[in-house]
Amino acid sequence: MKATETINLLAFGAHPDDVEIGMGATLFLQKQKGYKTGICSLTLGEMSSNGTVEKRQEEAEKAANHLEVDKRIQLEIPDRHIHPYDDSQVRAVVEVIRRYQPQMIFAPFDKDRHPDHTACHALVKEAFFSAGVRKCYQDLGLQPFRPEALWFYPINGTFEPDVVVDISDVVNTKQRALEAYESQFFAEGESVKTPLNNGYLQSVSARDRLFGQQIGTTYGEGFVQNGPRKIKDLLGDKT
Repeated sequence: MKATETINLLAFGAHPDDVEIGMGATLFLQKQKGYKTGICSLTLGEMSSNGTVEKRQEEAEKAANHLEVDKRIQLEIPDRHIHPYDDSQVRAVVEVIRRYQPQMIFAPFDKDRHPDHTACHALVKEAFFSAGVRKCYQDLGLQPFRPEALWFYPINGTFEPDVVVDISDVVNTKQRALEAYESQFFAEGESVKTPLNNGYLQSVSARDRLFGQQIGTTYGEGFVQNGPRKIKDLLGDKT
């Protein structure tokens, strides 16, 4: 039996920077509350218009340090070739879930202009289920495990959230983490102009302001849950 290292919240993204865009502040906030956090990038982002793989890895490490992430996991599924029903890809994500046994996992919302984000959504959803099936991937040598909840965060665009986390006190930390991705969000030298380096960070901030307004605060990050939430006490449940 392979050893496991428990993480409380584990967020999956198709590329380095996805998680930080949608929920970086929430991860940092939960870390400040004493929970263990992790980020898993499915691809190296090697098809990005700007930045090399090596540069993006440096930026991802810097961003993770800003957010005080306990574990940064880097898979190497080919960029632009995420396939939610590819057995080897499902297996890779199942292994991560079983090894780190997170209470909650997160993935991109499925309504997104980037096909990789939509594919990541579906792949994580598939692995979320398979990770709890005893006869799936028994050769991994890891006990079946299904997290308590699967949540989805926005990358491009927005949605009507099921829950909004107040991030007003830590939004500056999120901003620093995003700014670590210099190759993606800042047009310098011979950079190719893309939606990411043409006011993108301002749009992320505007969305966070919108979510915050919905709960009567300055900034927020919104999430949609995979299915209904189980609670026993409407007044006593404060999570």
